[in-house]
Amino acid sequence: MPRVTADIAISLDGYGAGPGQTEDTPMGTGFEQAHRWMFDAADENASEIEAILGHGAYIMGRNMFGPIRGEWPDDGAWKGWWGPEPPYHAPVFVLTHHARDPLEMDGGTVFHFVTDGIEDAFARAVDVVGDDGSISIAGGTETLRQYLIAGLVDELRLHVAPFVAGAGENLFDGLEEVTLTPTSARATPLVTHLTYDVAGPRSSA
Repeated sequence: MPRVTADIAISLDGYGAGPGQTEDTPMGTGFEQAHRWMFDAADENASEIEAILGHGAYIMGRNMFGPIRGEWPDDGAWKGWWGPEPPYHAPVFVLTHHARDPLEMDGGTVFHFVTDGIEDAFARAVDVVGDDGSISIAGGTETLRQYLIAGLVDELRLHVAPFVAGAGENLFDGLEEVTLTPTSARATPLVTHLTYDVAGPRSSA
């Protein structure tokens, strides 16, 4: 089976997104500081940023793809947060309750919209990368939590920013049965990078 990793930036109190996600505040209200390390200190955190990308396939939730709720607009104008050339350069499987045709972007990224749940998205990603490839669970918080509970993540990389969010989506809700074994830690002024092996058998997907 391919190796499955996941990266997420969180606050000290475990939130992976703030409340009130909109097109103007894609990370939620007041949550920009969770990602400062990627923009204000990119050189210092280059190895962690590089590790987030370069996978054979990605899986993300609809909130990660955009702020739109309900049926997709007929004009197809919303194509993600990343502009005409998203950074993935590989198939991206977006979990949604509303069907949409695949969306081809510059640079090789193709967004596929999956309506049959996390297991179907995972199986489709495995078909793409094969047994020797790698899959990234790209977020957001709820999507990553579902994959952790399902036992479908091998390695979890937390990027902990030094602030308390107090509200939003908490990564650790419902993860009492997930066993994390620490394998590395590295601290910088804007973030502490923590890597864990995730215990538990994979589901039948």
